[in-house]
Amino acid sequence: MTPPQTQKKIDPPSLDRLPALVESLLFVAEEPQELGALAKSLGVTRQRVERVVEELIATPDGRGVLLQRLGDRVQLVTTPDAAPYIERLMEVEHGRLSRAALETLAIIAYRGPITRTGIESVRGVNADQSVATLLARELIEEVGRAPGPGRPVLFGATVRFLEYFGLQRPDDLPPLPPLEQDDGLEPDGEASPPAAPDAAAPSLENETPSGDDAGAMPEMYASQRDEADEGEDADPPAALDIDSSATDDD
Repeated sequence: MTPPQTQKKIDPPSLDRLPALVESLLFVAEEPQELGALAKSLGVTRQRVERVVEELIATPDGRGVLLQRLGDRVQLVTTPDAAPYIERLMEVEHGRLSRAALETLAIIAYRGPITRTGIESVRGVNADQSVATLLARELIEEVGRAPGPGRPVLFGATVRFLEYFGLQRPDDLPPLPPLEQDDGLEPDGEASPPAAPDAAAPSLENETPSGDDAGAMPEMYASQRDEADEGEDADPPAALDIDSSATDDD
């Protein structure tokens, strides 16, 4: 009878070696990894891994890869500016998100977790198709249930959302502009878009804003908004691993 094999004992890494090992583990991982799983593999505490992750996020050092974090999950991805070259190498093309899908995604990113009814109260139109498209592309996910009758599903942004817009964490979203009570509405009743922020993010021009919702979202990716206003679908920002098979006719 063959005796059971025992795993070779591995000493915990030194502090100066830990950042490189965290990147190595994330490099070979096919999916985002939880901090606890990384800590267990390295034989160190979760708090130590979390400190290393935050240091790596804060100091990309102009490299071709960066860390993204959503809650306890982290992953290693290529930088947004490398996307067109990688797409040429891999011979892939990414589909577009429609204006309706971008607006829905923006509401979820800024106001999530949020229910489907909450999304529709902001947009003023049915959001079923947009939500279905975003779920299919894994840009949003079900994150829980809201209290109350029927316990409706709550939607939130995903790690794939961070990839799509080249963000390292949700906190990197540009801040919402202050809400104006008297200004910001065009004569036709639509909110006039504020100046585009420095950080990249999707166009957020509401189709039917009203009351406090008017002008509540910042303009992001102004070029996408211009295309959408002309009746075309909006080009997504450079990003990797986005399934281009889904379409949004909403």
